[in-house]
Amino acid sequence: MIVFAHVSDIHLDLGKRAWERTARVMGYLDGLPGKLDAVVVTGDLADHGLAGEYEQVAKVLVGRVPVLICPGNHDVRSAYREVLLGEAAGDAPVNRVHRVAGATFLMCDSTIPGQADGLLSDETLAWIDATLGEDDGPAFVAFHHPPQPLHIPWIDEYRQHGAHRLAAVLDRHPRVRALLCGHVHTPAVTTFAGRPLLVAPGVVSTIKLPWEDGDVDHDLPPAIAFHVLDDELRMTTHYRVVL
Repeated sequence: MIVFAHVSDIHLDLGKRAWERTARVMGYLDGLPGKLDAVVVTGDLADHGLAGEYEQVAKVLVGRVPVLICPGNHDVRSAYREVLLGEAAGDAPVNRVHRVAGATFLMCDSTIPGQADGLLSDETLAWIDATLGEDDGPAFVAFHHPPQPLHIPWIDEYRQHGAHRLAAVLDRHPRVRALLCGHVHTPAVTTFAGRPLLVAPGVVSTIKLPWEDGDVDHDLPPAIAFHVLDDELRMTTHYRVVL
């Protein structure tokens, strides 16, 4: 059985509020007495893509288990690479693979530099295809932007476009058990290409749904998801708010 936490949209901005909310979440996860194999963070780590913000990210996203990250539309690839990955600056997509507890996690870059919406580049899709073909066993594909509408119109406008291209890749790799994303600042579960599409709640804020008031709530507490893949390869998701 694999158990991992899923958080998103911490938006560290050199201020106290986002830092304190993220530190509260990481402290809660680090203090859990039971099994936890990884923490997946699906983008918008920094609010403005500044080097100082990534220095904050590096300090707060630490704990007793591996923390797996990918960029979001607020992130800037060059500073992300230099500060978080210790690499030379560059504008190529930031894609990384991790193997944890018998599962493969592909942390993919769905960003378009300078834009709020998303797209998996040809380079990234080829990388996903090749990486999934290297091994067997369960795999998870994570990115920032959801690849289909979630019935929140002003968010859906900025989703991941060209989703049929991703679906074609996934059709070749039945080992993928679920897709993980953020960007929406509210938890959601649907399906995409025959797999669960699991959207993390937001840490820095929560987006209200259209049948609520459709606004952003900065007062609700941060929330996290726990995803469980059992020995029969069934997915279960639980949610918690962190007070």
